[in-house]
Amino acid sequence: MDNQYKFDEDDAIKFIRAAIPQEVSEKYDDDDILCIVDIIWDYYERKGFLSLNIDETEDEVLDIDDLVKYVKKEVKNDDELLMDPKDVEQIVKAELDYEESLEDFV
Repeated sequence: MDNQYKFDEDDAIKFIRAAIPQEVSEKYDDDDILCIVDIIWDYYERKGFLSLNIDETEDEVLDIDDLVKYVKKEVKNDDELLMDPKDVEQIVKAELDYEESLEDFV
């Protein structure tokens, strides 16, 4: 992948904020959103999506519902991260849209 189109946390936060409703965006600071991004990448690592195996098989297709469920569970278990589960889902989907926007340039 061209370095020009690599994942950038600052760009991801800007993209997510633009993609979610303003009233949701205003509830959370950048660190809160970044925490969601980190949980998503933790999920990818646990599921083996970050392995160096380039051949994508049917087993490696992302289950968005499972990802959202995982992120909501992790947020609920984090006493310092207080977020509405509906907001979490919107942020997760916006982050996935950001990733997809990067793939458009590959």
